[in-house]
Amino acid sequence: MSYYDPKDLRKFGNITDWSEELGTKFFDYYGKVFEEGALTAREKSLIALAVAHTEQCPYCIDAYTKDGLQRGVTKEEMMEAVHVGAAIKSGATLVHGVMMMNKVNKLDG
Repeated sequence: MSYYDPKDLRKFGNITDWSEELGTKFFDYYGKVFEEGALTAREKSLIALAVAHTEQCPYCIDAYTKDGLQRGVTKEEMMEAVHVGAAIKSGATLVHGVMMMNKVNKLDG
């Protein structure tokens, strides 16, 4: 048995049950973010898919894979977006190595 149950994604709306005001505000914000704007809904879906992978959220990966397919995103575009997210995540990890190098140089100094 997995900790993540794909059926739980359908229960996401229930977060308002125990905190109606905050849950409603979140869903209002979430809906606004994904409206067409300077970025298309298709572009936002690809961004969401990449972030879903860097955040390692299986629910979001499922949701934005399906959403992307419905918006005409190709499997090649999806994989490229995942690689962009992976590159940023690994680069962000590695650039912190400079902090370690600075600390080592200070301590060795």
